[in-house]
Amino acid sequence: MARRKLGFWRRFIVMVVKPTLLVWTKRTWSGMQHIPGTGGVIVVANHMSHADPMVIGHYLYEAGRWPRFLGKASLFTIPVIGRWLLKVKQIPVHRGSVDAIKSLEAAIVGVDEGGALVIYPEGTTTREPDLWPMRGKTGAARLALTTGAPVVPVAMWGPQQMYDPRTRKLNLLPGRKVTVIAGEPFDLSRWAGAEPTRAVLEEITETMMLRLRDMVAEIRGGEAPPLYTPSARRNNRSTGTPEPGQ
Repeated sequence: MARRKLGFWRRFIVMVVKPTLLVWTKRTWSGMQHIPGTGGVIVVANHMSHADPMVIGHYLYEAGRWPRFLGKASLFTIPVIGRWLLKVKQIPVHRGSVDAIKSLEAAIVGVDEGGALVIYPEGTTTREPDLWPMRGKTGAARLALTTGAPVVPVAMWGPQQMYDPRTRKLNLLPGRKVTVIAGEPFDLSRWAGAEPTRAVLEEITETMMLRLRDMVAEIRGGEAPPLYTPSARRNNRSTGTPEPGQ
């Protein structure tokens, strides 16, 4: 990523956020060689804290890529904030509406433009009590089949020390330990040319989430539990289109 091509607003956010994270976090990073230097790429990650986007965004920036996230469309209607989000290349997502297909189309455009698109297949912060990954939704799988772009798994542990969703406590003490690991791109060749049926999408999604779970286990140590399944009351069925964070 050519820093001089970032433009004013992206350079501005780097100037504000990066120094903050350099103080707030103590970083253990590995696997950056698996992040393609150019071209469209889909980055799928586990999601345990609202601090995750800053952590993975910092990681991808240092890997030479500008992170593009999927955000709730309502955020983009807020005066000033919405315009700023568009200027820094983030993507609005229409969730739970007839416009949901536009979210997939926007994500496809983001990848086709050569962007590094970050998707949390879980769709929200994990509901697993110990913050292990839970079962994912199928938006990332559909996007992968549609674009053919490489899909790179990125596992994180530590952002919950910055903000713990279970207690809703923000910890501003410096030196919070965070670990980020990128793995080799998924081999999705067995599904090349496959129709995006629910069975196919769920099979790909399961493959992604099991890999992320095992990578988190590598960071945390010990044996990972089975993928957590949220209750129906707290987890709507997947529509198959990318949702915020999905």
